[in-house]
Amino acid sequence: MEKPQCGEPMTVTSMRPEVAKLQENIEKVIKGKSDIVRNSLICVLGRGHLLLEDVPGVGKTTLAHCLARSLNLSFSRIQFTSDMLPSDILGVTLYDQVRREFEFKPGPLFANVVVADEINRTTPKTQSALLEAMNSAQVSVEKQTFDLPRPFMVLATQNPIEFHGTFPLPKSQMDRFMMRLHIGYPELQDELTVLRVQRGGFGPESLEPVIGAEDMIRWQNDVETVQMADSLLDYLGRIVRETRESPQIVLGVSTRGALSLRRAAQARAWIEGRDYCVPDDIKEMVVPVLAHRILVREGYDTAGFQHEQETRVLKHILTQVEVPL
Repeated sequence: MEKPQCGEPMTVTSMRPEVAKLQENIEKVIKGKSDIVRNSLICVLGRGHLLLEDVPGVGKTTLAHCLARSLNLSFSRIQFTSDMLPSDILGVTLYDQVRREFEFKPGPLFANVVVADEINRTTPKTQSALLEAMNSAQVSVEKQTFDLPRPFMVLATQNPIEFHGTFPLPKSQMDRFMMRLHIGYPELQDELTVLRVQRGGFGPESLEPVIGAEDMIRWQNDVETVQMADSLLDYLGRIVRETRESPQIVLGVSTRGALSLRRAAQARAWIEGRDYCVPDDIKEMVVPVLAHRILVREGYDTAGFQHEQETRVLKHILTQVEVPL
């Protein structure tokens, strides 16, 4: 397979054939967003959780459903609301009168792929119920610990411009997401294609699974074997250090964020068919992996979010850190 030159955007033809097939399956429904679909797959291959954040109605939940249905894995969807309790997600312990003992009834979190729809509509108490699951793939209920199925991933959505009835995610929870992606409005021709396709009733429920749990676990294990030279690790570390020392940033990237950037770079290299990383693997992943982890001093937009400012600051940092040859 011919490899793309450094700096070139990745295309379906430059991917591993098996990953390209998975992306093509998702793009039967998600039109004109190849880069978003590709980054979603990178996130999943890196054993990460994904936050899709954008205005209502641009396909966040649809993309999450398409990704889940393309993987032959157990799947659940949780519609978050302000009155939801942690037990509604984790499960509850009930007394079985026949067996005369307490039994744990697992909640919807016990699935390979969990679509957390409008996650910022629930209270901080319920949001915090996800922290252990996203960090360790396990939950603790009444002094008992239960393992979640593997692979385990959370695909969450939120609408950033709505304030009424929402509870912004704290940085401690944002840090659990490997990536935050913005879908954006489609181009005219892509939107016309969607209008024609949806008229025929073709949606996420029409997709057939492409791979199963064993395939995904094998791919994730392969990603971890991708080599990153010491010079690239040093490059990655200096980028992270700059976010902590920049006068424009109040809160820099955590060690968890640095590890996420490394895994994302490894996943990007793997889907291109390489067993080694190059500088572009790191550079291309900096914004989707690190932007939601930093807190800039100024630049809030009218919705209280800092997307453009975060991106601008990170791109400036990339120009300041010397790229290894």
